[in-house]
Amino acid sequence: MPTLYHAPLDPHSRFIRLAMAELSMECDLVEERVAERRREFLMLNPAGTIPVLVELDGQVVPGAGVIAEYLDETRGLVLGERRLLPEPPSQRVEVRRLVNWFHQKFWAEVAEPLLHEKLYKLSLSPAEGGGAPNPAALKAARANLRYHLAYVGHLVARRNWLAGDHLTYADLAAAAHLSAIDYMGDVPWSEQNAAKEWYARIKSRPGFRSLLADRIRGMPPAAHYTDLDF
Repeated sequence: MPTLYHAPLDPHSRFIRLAMAELSMECDLVEERVAERRREFLMLNPAGTIPVLVELDGQVVPGAGVIAEYLDETRGLVLGERRLLPEPPSQRVEVRRLVNWFHQKFWAEVAEPLLHEKLYKLSLSPAEGGGAPNPAALKAARANLRYHLAYVGHLVARRNWLAGDHLTYADLAAAAHLSAIDYMGDVPWSEQNAAKEWYARIKSRPGFRSLLADRIRGMPPAAHYTDLDF
């Protein structure tokens, strides 16, 4: 079966895991520590980033956005109306806009700083920038999180799912990023009922189970992390 190089709390990797689950696509998961810059991995993806999908025939597909488009092109048609990247161009634009929103804007303003301060710094030496979390960075990221969560609530209060009537890559991208933050207990769900109800729906899907089973050594998940009803 195909192989996916990933990291458990990396939102971009989680996005692809959710997409493959919706496609009923099995794969071997290989955790990749990108900081080690393994030669074998760099030969697959010279950029040294995850996720990377390797097909049985040896086809290498690097990067969350590229993998998502590739999966839609090679396997998306079987979903019919449930296709994760809809057929109408206007709908595809909205899905891509929201996917970029979370992979770029949410990542830069919320997910990356929180993960860096609360997780990645734990594995770094002081010379490498490791140490205690920076309170100012955490405060800024949490403030940004409230803004993004309000936007999710705004969208789902007017639509069935983030981009329209059906579940799409937009929902999977948002859920992937929020789930990584939720593992650490940083999402203020009580402040946004519409966003919370949307997340409960997607969290209850069978494809989410593998994400809820992830565990980081030395960092157990928040108490509500696996609770489908919060």
